[in-house]
Amino acid sequence: MTRQRVLFITTDPLTEAMPGPAIRAWHLAEALSSEHDVTLVSSVACSRSHPNMDVRFADPQAVAELCDWMTVLVGPGSVVARYPCVGSTDKPVVIDIYDPYHLENLARWSASPDETDAVVRELNDVVNQDLGRGDFFLCASERQRDFWLGSLTSVGRVNARTHDGDEGLERLLAVVPFGVPAQPPAHDGPGLSGLLPAGRRAWPVLLWGGGVYDWLDPITVLRAVHRLRDELPDIFLVFMGMGHPNPEIPAMPVAEKLRSVAHDLGMVPSNVAFNSTWVPYEQRGAALLDATIGVSTNLEHLEARFSFRTRVLDYLWAGLPTVVTAGDVLSQLVEDEGIGVAVPPGDVGAVAEAITRMATAPPSRETVRAAAQRFRWDKVAAPLLEYCADPWRAADRGRHDQRAPAGQRASEPDHRQPGARELASWGRAWGLRAARSASRVARRWAT
Repeated sequence: MTRQRVLFITTDPLTEAMPGPAIRAWHLAEALSSEHDVTLVSSVACSRSHPNMDVRFADPQAVAELCDWMTVLVGPGSVVARYPCVGSTDKPVVIDIYDPYHLENLARWSASPDETDAVVRELNDVVNQDLGRGDFFLCASERQRDFWLGSLTSVGRVNARTHDGDEGLERLLAVVPFGVPAQPPAHDGPGLSGLLPAGRRAWPVLLWGGGVYDWLDPITVLRAVHRLRDELPDIFLVFMGMGHPNPEIPAMPVAEKLRSVAHDLGMVPSNVAFNSTWVPYEQRGAALLDATIGVSTNLEHLEARFSFRTRVLDYLWAGLPTVVTAGDVLSQLVEDEGIGVAVPPGDVGAVAEAITRMATAPPSRETVRAAAQRFRWDKVAAPLLEYCADPWRAADRGRHDQRAPAGQRASEPDHRQPGARELASWGRAWGLRAARSASRVARRWAT
């Protein structure tokens, strides 16, 4: 094995509070740092450090300089469109496509069909640039792998060269699920103490352990809790993060509607609390340990089928019995292992029944934690570690231009400066998910 110089990029903040993509970058880069020289950079903000790797903020010019230094690059979806040096380098490029953000944007509450179509077309172009350039891709599940193989086929990457001697395309696309730490959570931090009602018992305590986004369905959980107040008068629901640690991501319409419905139902502050900030990453274990049940519900749409919910893995890591919407791979795991209940989308009655069941007859926390062990970061990172031990360029390098986005060759980067419409459309890719005004986005990028 040759020790590589690995440049790892995230487009979310590497700060005390980190969203899922930054958490994933942090742990995968950490796994690589035991064997390679790793520089992990954020395009947004960085206040973290690590004894085994260089962690810093990097603007596009700094990324271009690091592209000269590196021998392997690992980046998220949108990395080719964002950084021209990634598209033009002849060094191995790994692209992490675990988050199909173009599908998320089909569920935009505040947009008309025409506006949504325009956004998704732009995002498809961004995705296709990544698919055209990557030498090796990472996704989160076998179901995602099927989806992304279809996408790679559509841009010409499934061809005689990539197939020859690698009929399963294992050297093109590997499954690297989201992970959990090897150590169990600890009570390091305030937990939910500042959010639970003072002076009275709260039980069961339901935890919504992540952000509130348009493609999710927090309102069904809220209504289920309202329905259970007579049966379980001390029931309490906590939304652990209403904001987002990436300052470029605005609040989404569903968050405002959630608060409005909670007030209309008379549930604030008796049965629900909204944490306006984001719990620091190293302190989230204390909040999870203070909860009784983890909840994660979503609407019925394409994003849900191919999702891999970070918050659900956190619940399993903490041993929390879980109520989830059926239809994705983690909800199937929850059902198969008997560690929670999967419910139909939008079914208030089914959610209420599942909450009662998990409160009164839950699986043991040890049983739930055991199900999480297969997702330890040191296990799931294996395909990336194997690649970086002996990296390769794709067998069809320089030839994958059969389907070019927006009239350009997929193997050639677009050096244009993005306009206001593109900046609004690239929402999630740039960390501006569901931006509601092209002019506002353009002003933000101009400062």
